[in-house]
Amino acid sequence: MPTGPQAAFGKARDTAAGQIMMTTLTGPKSGVTGKVWVWLPPEYNDPKYARTGFPVLTLYAGGQSAGYNTWTDNQLPIQEVDADLAKQGKAHPFIMIMPVQNLDSNEAKALECADIPGQPKMGTWMAEDIPDFVRANFRTVKGRDGWGLMGASTGAFCSAKLALQYPDTFKAAVPIDGYFNPDSPLWKGHEAERQANSPDLLVAQGKADVRMLATAGGGNAYEMKLVKAWVAKAAPPLTVEYYEQPGGKHLTSDFKKMIPDTLQWLSKNLAGPQSD
Repeated sequence: MPTGPQAAFGKARDTAAGQIMMTTLTGPKSGVTGKVWVWLPPEYNDPKYARTGFPVLTLYAGGQSAGYNTWTDNQLPIQEVDADLAKQGKAHPFIMIMPVQNLDSNEAKALECADIPGQPKMGTWMAEDIPDFVRANFRTVKGRDGWGLMGASTGAFCSAKLALQYPDTFKAAVPIDGYFNPDSPLWKGHEAERQANSPDLLVAQGKADVRMLATAGGGNAYEMKLVKAWVAKAAPPLTVEYYEQPGGKHLTSDFKKMIPDTLQWLSKNLAGPQSD
């Protein structure tokens, strides 16, 4: 059950599967202030589920994602797809959390979902403040078994990195068409910290008992080579499956096509709704 205190939410927009809400979160641990969008599945407000905790899926966007998150608009209609699949019993009804990833649209100030020395502690905001905020406001699955991450492009980097760094918080992740080597200019002079935040190194350390599905577009030879090489480095207890989208390119329109399959994969690898 929610631990409180309750945040103040406004309506961002309506979807065919219910309202997307938005609030501004100042993280007590990180000190970072940023926008967070939330979607609750239709089952959440059904009286039959009044004592039920729901799995949580955090979604990261591509690009800088400063002040926006593409999972909140019609480019990636994941809410409608999830509601439909849940009705069919093919996917869990997920609470969806969609935060910003940066505080500036300038790529030279990319925070890469990390605590870069001397910069806002975006990694702490993502991995600690946001889960605390979700548990404070909503009924969730206890423990990490119902907590997953997914993102495309830059968001794929974030989902892979945070799952590897925080396996006690997250159980599964889907990095869609991602990169795995931190390259923000803000890492200059902080090579040890950069390496500690590199999924390219973390994937081989054998420390994270998490499950991942890494995708690449079949129409992008460079991306296929990069993702395949990363998957090949995975060391147990980590498991990483590889999926190649036939003819796929690094486009939002192709990311959209993968929503049904990725939701079903996440549902197989995460706990569903649980009653107390």
